[in-house]
Amino acid sequence: MKYTVLKKEGRAKRARMETVHGVIETPVFMNVGTVAAIKGAVSTDDLREIGTQVMLCNTYHLHVRPGDGLVRDLGGLHRFTNWDRPILTDSGGFQVYSLAGIRKIKEEGV
Repeated sequence: MKYTVLKKEGRAKRARMETVHGVIETPVFMNVGTVAAIKGAVSTDDLREIGTQVMLCNTYHLHVRPGDGLVRDLGGLHRFTNWDRPILTDSGGFQVYSLAGIRKIKEEGV
């Protein structure tokens, strides 16, 4: 990945990230595909047409449903979502706290 700062003004900056799946120019709005699907019956073709640069998916939710094994067996997250542009996945760490009542912490992880 290549990261280039294009402009700075005070603490704000505009940047360009070049990934193997495409370019992301910041600041950027990221569509959220929590379980690898954008809400509201919006297709990946619609997202491409409006210039969407990147999709955000939640690792925890993907693990729970549909399951990381299924995503892997179907060719990975890009093929599973039919999205050929960059994808950002978060760690799912927030759920460690927000779902404290149902979580189990083991030596292998949460």
